[in-house]
Amino acid sequence: MDENRGLKNRTLIKVLSVKELSSLVMLIIVILIFFSLSRTFLSWDNLSVILETVPELGIAAGGITLLMISGEFDLSVGSVFALAPIVLIMMVDAGVPLIAATVIALVFCCGIGALNGTITLRFGIPSFITTLGMMMVWRGFVLLITGGWPPAFPDKAIPLRQVVVGRIGSIYASLIWYVVLTVVLWAVLERSRFGNWIFATGGNRQAARVLGINIHRVKIINFVIASFMAGLAGIMQGCRLGALVPSAGTGMELDCIASAVIGGTYLMGGVGTVIGTVIGSFLIRVIDNGLVMASAPGYWFRIFIGLITIVAVIINVSVGKRIRKTQ
Repeated sequence: MDENRGLKNRTLIKVLSVKELSSLVMLIIVILIFFSLSRTFLSWDNLSVILETVPELGIAAGGITLLMISGEFDLSVGSVFALAPIVLIMMVDAGVPLIAATVIALVFCCGIGALNGTITLRFGIPSFITTLGMMMVWRGFVLLITGGWPPAFPDKAIPLRQVVVGRIGSIYASLIWYVVLTVVLWAVLERSRFGNWIFATGGNRQAARVLGINIHRVKIINFVIASFMAGLAGIMQGCRLGALVPSAGTGMELDCIASAVIGGTYLMGGVGTVIGTVIGSFLIRVIDNGLVMASAPGYWFRIFIGLITIVAVIINVSVGKRIRKTQ
């Protein structure tokens, strides 16, 4: 009897320990709800719309996930998302070769991340405050250099569109980039020493220091990764739309955080999963798409995302308590 109970407890712990489980269940439920409302929801035409747009959110959210696991936030990613393609196109218009302009724009984004991390850690300012200020600075800079008008997408940048968002058969190149980057982030987080440092930095800072981990370096690298991924996602959207919108990325920082939290990342750091964030990103894009198909008012999107984020946190906390009681 005791052996059967012990086996059941071990099985329960294994099931509950799958951090992506709750977000996956929510995704399936939401898909079934929208499918019941519209039979065309799961048609290939509609699914292709979701698959075309989810990489932009998912790539940015992947970078935020690593940063949140290390115990920090970046609210400036939405502004970086808008700034990167504009910097790229301005350099192309100035005669800089396309490849060089792309590299420079992404390096510039990395510099923003390094600046965010340096200010936060050097002066002991909460990253929430630092990046909130930077969000406004870079958004203002975008409006300053564009005058609020969307710059034209030059013909010289068309080859970049083919590489970033072009079709390969029936699959978008952006989806392939998303898969590759997700695998890289997963390998870094789950299969590398640096990934262990990230978890240790966010989970127990004092213990990380005792182990000889340079927590400042770990966090600054994650700030750089978050800004790089946001800039790359912004370039991807600019190429997909064939237009540069100064207001692009508005609210994206909240969607990225929501994607990570829904996927099982703790706001206090130390716990998270890249795969869970992928599921969270798909869930957000599915809700957005489903509400459009249901002709629901736009404000319902934020209501749904807010409610699902709260439910995800409640489930994750409850599961954590259940695991500790079962052990």
